[in-house]
Amino acid sequence: MKFNTLFAGLLGFALLAPAFADDLDDIKKRNMLVVGVKDSTPPFGVLNPKTQTISGYDIDFAAAIAKHLGVGLTVKGVESSQRIPKLVGKEVDLIIATMTKNAEREKQVDFSYGYFITGQKFVVRKGKVNAIEDLTTSKIGTVTGSTSEKQLKREMPGANIVLFADYDEAFAALGKGQLDAVSTDEPILAGLLNKMPNKAQYEIPNVTISLEVYAIAVRKGEKRLLDEVNKTIVAMEQSGEAAKIFDRWFGPTTSAPLMRLFKINAK
Repeated sequence: MKFNTLFAGLLGFALLAPAFADDLDDIKKRNMLVVGVKDSTPPFGVLNPKTQTISGYDIDFAAAIAKHLGVGLTVKGVESSQRIPKLVGKEVDLIIATMTKNAEREKQVDFSYGYFITGQKFVVRKGKVNAIEDLTTSKIGTVTGSTSEKQLKREMPGANIVLFADYDEAFAALGKGQLDAVSTDEPILAGLLNKMPNKAQYEIPNVTISLEVYAIAVRKGEKRLLDEVNKTIVAMEQSGEAAKIFDRWFGPTTSAPLMRLFKINAK
């Protein structure tokens, strides 16, 4: 009898005890979504030095998610190697920063459905590269901590991979003749190539070494927040908003024109 009474009392306490707050509750309580983005990777994210604001494709997705949640938005610039540490360390609520979804990263964070699909390519001097074999022993720059670094080391073991903190540094080295190529995902290359003062001397040949799916990262176990993110980006696809954002940054009149060959799907 005493055991039954004690059990009933404990059960009653458990039913009355409030649930632990999660990231979604915290975001709504503070009325602000904090998102880590790139600030030197046009057209996904670039810092305006005059206004000190960051704009781009990824920031438009961050704004749509904040609007869906009914909260304000703060974006913070992050480098590739900082993305997971800043998310796990609770400096940001989400990472929307050209982050490729892969099995290794899924051990540390949870990912949304893919919101952008691309391939890893190269920027080289015009006429120098026609096939991947032309780059197998080349000096190739990319960013430390990126999927591009891992892909190059795995697929091109004979190449000399040179690592930089960001792609602006890598492109500066390419322009000085210190590299044979810079490699990362095609839309990033297109945006940065357009900024080069001697861009007419360079090109992106039709040489691809991988397919990359960008996704939005949340902290491990934050299912409610992840569900809201996924609902938002699927609704953006269905309403046409996602396609409009793509055209804004990658349409035919932009500095990095690309064809949209993907749709955001619930899988």
